[in-house]
Amino acid sequence: MYSFFESVERSFDKAAEFTKWDKGLLEQIKACNSIYSMRFPVKMDDGRIEVIEAYRVQHSQHKTPCKGGIRFSKEVNQDEVMALASLMTYKCAIVNVPFGGAKGGIKINPRNHSTYELEKITRRYTAELVKKNFIGPGIDVPAPDYGTGEREMAWIVDTYASLKPGEIDAAGCVTGKPITQGGVHGRKEATGLGVFFGVREVCNNETVMAKLGLSTGISGKKVVVQGLGNVGYHCAKFFRENGAIVIAIAEYEGAVYSEAGINEEELFKHRNATGSVKDFAGSTFIAKSAEALELDCDILIPAALENVIDGNNAPRIKAKIIGEAANGPLTPEADEVFIAKGTLVIPDMYLNAGGVTVSYFEWLKNLSHVRYGRLEKRFTESMNHHILTEIEILTGKQASTRARNLIEHGADEIDLVHSGLEETMISATQEIMDIWHANPAIPDMRTAAYVCAIDKVGISYAELGIFP
Repeated sequence: MYSFFESVERSFDKAAEFTKWDKGLLEQIKACNSIYSMRFPVKMDDGRIEVIEAYRVQHSQHKTPCKGGIRFSKEVNQDEVMALASLMTYKCAIVNVPFGGAKGGIKINPRNHSTYELEKITRRYTAELVKKNFIGPGIDVPAPDYGTGEREMAWIVDTYASLKPGEIDAAGCVTGKPITQGGVHGRKEATGLGVFFGVREVCNNETVMAKLGLSTGISGKKVVVQGLGNVGYHCAKFFRENGAIVIAIAEYEGAVYSEAGINEEELFKHRNATGSVKDFAGSTFIAKSAEALELDCDILIPAALENVIDGNNAPRIKAKIIGEAANGPLTPEADEVFIAKGTLVIPDMYLNAGGVTVSYFEWLKNLSHVRYGRLEKRFTESMNHHILTEIEILTGKQASTRARNLIEHGADEIDLVHSGLEETMISATQEIMDIWHANPAIPDMRTAAYVCAIDKVGISYAELGIFP
């Protein structure tokens, strides 16, 4: 059994054989540059002192700043953070976001702490990062991850700004912030929407679909989603809204199944009200959540934690397409099983890059100090109105209210963010597919994605003149 970081290294080595780079440079690309392991005391509400274990790993500085989320979980360890940081390097390279990879983690269960305790832990963690120069808009820019969200990011930016008085770009030290604190519209749904765009682009490829024995397009395809957190919820939402049938959604307490399809919003409300997905109207409850992964479906979306599909359960997976919305949900052993079965795995290292892509947009917004759409929205609407009016005069026909509203609409921030994300995911998918199809010896899409990432990072080093 490989550790998470060893699994990433194994996938890297597999892909490195298909690249032109010197062995020494490949070792540099693969290695984690900086690892900050810290321990700090925090006084809990009951008066006791708890020593908190935390990490920040900067995998690569081939481009700066580094970028990567911070997770709160009892499962956090150095190996996991190193693996996630390395995936961030490759992810950013594939989607052409100019960041090096990083990741952070605090070894706590957020459910076991009060809001005040979580705030103290987050602020102290930020202060430790500032002390060692491990955070800053041009150094290292964290973001939300498992167990964290807008609230924690607001605490981080406030702490950073208080320790760096007068830094005009302080808001750019972290992304995933509330809108009022410099966040960007569209960040919350970004990862789930990016997963949808990536899978949709693959499903629109006639050659790939013919190999899998599926029709092109998303409409009518049966989908199983593991996870009802932010990513899983939005994956289910966008697939359902675009004509797919989400037949099952799994959570840690069990899963619900319905051949007619499940509305994720109604399930989310039911779970909030009852504390469980059990007894959801019109569905069958599956007590063992892992069994939902083995249901007969076209597309499986694991959107929870890593290593949920391994060499043991992979032979029982019936889905023809697996879209890795989570980080590292498949082990290398599972990959080998799916290559042999002909199952298409769309790899996490680019498929869930929606979050970092929109984080990039937020970072640019913070550095420019202007909201997207502010300068051109009204001008565009005015020009479209005049053009439409002239056409109506020339043709003698009136546009419907719906058509008028659609044509005259000027793009606001969320329109531009979603458009930029769609372009990013489409371009990345096509680039990986081109690499894969150009070299028939490449065994799967994950290896093709790694080849794409390694080549881009290698070119960055070569252009810097470090390794001529």
